[in-house]
Amino acid sequence: MSCRCDSDKGVTIVYSCSGTANTGNLADQVFRKLKAERFASGSCLSAIGADLSGYVASAEEADENIVFDGCPVSCGKKNFENKGIPCTQHFVTKYGVEKGKTDITPGVIDRVINEINARLGACNG
Repeated sequence: MSCRCDSDKGVTIVYSCSGTANTGNLADQVFRKLKAERFASGSCLSAIGADLSGYVASAEEADENIVFDGCPVSCGKKNFENKGIPCTQHFVTKYGVEKGKTDITPGVIDRVINEINARLGACNG
């Protein structure tokens, strides 16, 4: 299970691309697994882009907003930039995964989660 070593950070919310490509699927699967492991709470990225007030307010009040994008187009990050909301951490789920070619297996998902955990300063507990 993942946990935040620096859990005194306050409210952390994760958001994910769920695009049609395999890389969007990977971003979504990483997001769902981290959320299930109680790494952070999750919220709806599309609601940020749609300017739904409750979602935007939650993002503005969060101590950390972490966005997982499926490709370098970075739609998720652009949603935050367009609203002027800080995106504390941004990840593009490349990590050796080729858009349109690499199968998204449990092993690939776990490998990407391990790499993201290392970058976020997470620990296994």
